[in-house]
Amino acid sequence: MTRFVMRVPDLGEGSVSAEVIAWKVAAGDTVREDAPLVELSTDKAVVEVPAPVSGVVVSVSGKPGDALAVGSELAVFEVEAATGQAAPSPVPSAVATSALASATRPAAAPASIAPVSKESVLAPARVMASPATRRRAAEAGLDIARLQGTGPGGRIVEADLERAHRGTPDITEIPVIGVRRVIALRMAEAKRNAPHFAYVEEVDVTDLEALRVRLNAARKAAGGESLTYLPFIARALADALAGFPQCNAHYDAARNVLLRHAAVHLGIATQTPDGLKVPVVRDVARRGLDDLTTEIRRVTEAARSGKARREELSGSTITLTSLGKLGGIVSTPILNAPEVAIIGINKAVERVVVHHGEIAIRRMMNLSSSFDHRFVDGYDAAALIQALKARIETPKDIFGDLTT
Repeated sequence: MTRFVMRVPDLGEGSVSAEVIAWKVAAGDTVREDAPLVELSTDKAVVEVPAPVSGVVVSVSGKPGDALAVGSELAVFEVEAATGQAAPSPVPSAVATSALASATRPAAAPASIAPVSKESVLAPARVMASPATRRRAAEAGLDIARLQGTGPGGRIVEADLERAHRGTPDITEIPVIGVRRVIALRMAEAKRNAPHFAYVEEVDVTDLEALRVRLNAARKAAGGESLTYLPFIARALADALAGFPQCNAHYDAARNVLLRHAAVHLGIATQTPDGLKVPVVRDVARRGLDDLTTEIRRVTEAARSGKARREELSGSTITLTSLGKLGGIVSTPILNAPEVAIIGINKAVERVVVHHGEIAIRRMMNLSSSFDHRFVDGYDAAALIQALKARIETPKDIFGDLTT
């Protein structure tokens, strides 16, 4: 038997590190080659990495939430020398040794509440803990004097606080890792770095709704799937952007360069079990309504199921976001950096309005948009939304062959 050291793989797109999301094995497990080993995350996606060899897991490096450098030790296996896959046994790294030790030593007894005797009240014993540990205990609302430490000499250590914290019934700790961590970082960065300019406009979608209902009736009769507003608005937006190239752009902060794109690659903000993802529909202006409908459904379903490829989750030039029936009256979407514009679709409802000088019931929808005010002036932002509004309200201008 000999040892095989597996390194953190390069998961592509210039990744220099990967975050551990979940281990599928533990030290001591026997695994077969290509069996699921660990889930690693990059800024783009979560990737399930298989075992490179068959053997016994000696140690694993990193716990969920830890970032490991590409090329660093990920796992050590004990394999048969005859397989030809073995490598000389290295001196275990500090991380691997720590992981092995923690996997093999008995778990520490849970921190418990020490009984308070009359003597302890009159003459309290000195609590051994670092200033940082005391501060964290105070922030968590824990009485450090009532905890039993598992450190040297009964010293209160971080693990004691964590166990006591987990034992509090009204608190649930949820590690912010993987896609959720990436979302949090990107949202905070976008909001912090880009001065958002919000613009909201109401749109009369009565005629568009009539077209959608008619097309859906024909689709249902043919056994097809129903159309949502998304493909119509996506196509109208691509058409409107031809006159506003400054809104179909990226800001390259590293080079301080604004990159205007000729093609419209539309990001579709999609809620998934892992959080918000933005799959991309490419070359929207070149696609027909049926093609758009199929592609939007394909990329969003791939994102929800976790099957979207990395290239399908990057490269958008502007983003469309919608909460569907939960769309509300107005929203203030956060930019999908490095883009400079995002359009939010609010719910469509029937309202009493003045239409051509008469009171009428019309189906109305608000568009809530945000722009990076460093590169998109308020006038241009408003003008784009007005151009989009005009196209949505008169669908025959874009979908003329379908309105007859």
